[in-house]
Amino acid sequence: MDFEAQVVRGDPAEFHAREFPNPMTAQLWWFEPDRPALILGSTQSDALVDRQECDSRGIEVVRRRSGGGVVLVVPGEVAWFDVLVPRDHPRFDDDISRGAWWVGEVLRDALGRPDAEVHTGPVVHTPWSSLVCFAGLGPGELHVGHRKLSGLSQRRTRAGVRVQCAVYRRWDPEMLSVLLRPPRPRPAELVDLVTTAVLDLAALVSALGQCR
Repeated sequence: MDFEAQVVRGDPAEFHAREFPNPMTAQLWWFEPDRPALILGSTQSDALVDRQECDSRGIEVVRRRSGGGVVLVVPGEVAWFDVLVPRDHPRFDDDISRGAWWVGEVLRDALGRPDAEVHTGPVVHTPWSSLVCFAGLGPGELHVGHRKLSGLSQRRTRAGVRVQCAVYRRWDPEMLSVLLRPPRPRPAELVDLVTTAVLDLAALVSALGQCR
């Protein structure tokens, strides 16, 4: 596969504000944040966030342009990468659900987790899935049993699609819960939703290169 890999280090707000390249090309953006951030989905209200708590803990509040629920990003505790696919690329698919399946398959190979399953059905909703990304399950996301392994969201334009992915190395439901305003999930309601994994850039680039 002809994906150009870039390592992007810095401010989460600047990363999520990045525009599509012009012309659009197939790229992998591996993001290494320099500060913690609470990443809101594109349609989520700012009122969900306890700003005072975020400020006191030095956590930036950022809005991404793709949909879904909040994701807590802490340096060293989450692997975040974006896959950019132009419309004329063989991997582009107009079907939003089907267009994400292959990303899950690549990620499963990169993680070396044959026990993980790529979700190919409709979105699975839970009481907190509209608020917290990892509380639900969408197309292309990986899970092991009832535990979610990866989060995935998309931003689509005329140029192509930006698929945003996250894998937790460490899951901290207590921190996530306290950064949200009531009504919010108790940490005990989130603790068993996620399974953690180690993902590195070299493995991901290798898996992309072997994808056909």
